[in-house]
Amino acid sequence: MTQPKVVITNLHKSYGEREVLKGIDLTIDGGEVVCVIGPSGSGKSTLLRCVNQLEQSTSGSIVVLGQEITDPDNDIDDLRARVGMVFQQFNLFAHMSVLDNCTIAQRKVLGRSKAHAEKIALNNLELVGLGDRGSAMPSQLSGGQQQRVAIARALSMDPELMLFDEPTSALDPELVGDVLKVMRELAEDGMTMMVVTHEMAFARDVADRVLFMDGGVIVEQGEAEQVITAPTQERTKQFLERVLDPTHTD
Repeated sequence: MTQPKVVITNLHKSYGEREVLKGIDLTIDGGEVVCVIGPSGSGKSTLLRCVNQLEQSTSGSIVVLGQEITDPDNDIDDLRARVGMVFQQFNLFAHMSVLDNCTIAQRKVLGRSKAHAEKIALNNLELVGLGDRGSAMPSQLSGGQQQRVAIARALSMDPELMLFDEPTSALDPELVGDVLKVMRELAEDGMTMMVVTHEMAFARDVADRVLFMDGGVIVEQGEAEQVITAPTQERTKQFLERVLDPTHTD
């Protein structure tokens, strides 16, 4: 049996007196796609950011790719080289070309030659439908194209796990589909993914498992179809009624 990619045990996170995560337990297996849904302020993004140590947990244990990342002696740079992260904002270097954005970490972190890094970057740009835009600057691209470059950049590090923090929330609606298409293809290729999203159709169609979070706890989890179409918890039902039918009122 293969080792899980992520094992979270009794995870707590507080900002001063405010407790944002209240004892999260979660295991993600290799090749599994887990979507995390829930209202704003429920702790979704904080949970994701704890998984690659952009946020330090208050207590509990997080093991990622076999590393106890809550151990003070953990090599955080090694972890981040093996875990890709795509944010709401694209975080591209505005002064660098698309190709350079996709090669700088390969060269500086992985020590790849310029030629090797560019070959890998171009392959990944092709994968996200932007193989012909390597010489473009980020400002010359649409938001959807910039987000696809961000995905190609993360993939160029050969990650074993991909984290997505609401990757379509900053995009115009007509650009969302292109980004979700790339993510669907990654899932089909067996990439282990943890996705914080408001895209319910994507979660239902692509996720192996959906977690509904509210108030810093996992209220409900299960197979995507079951959680989204037939939730068992009243709070999940309320949330989905509002999200799937914005005109709904209690």
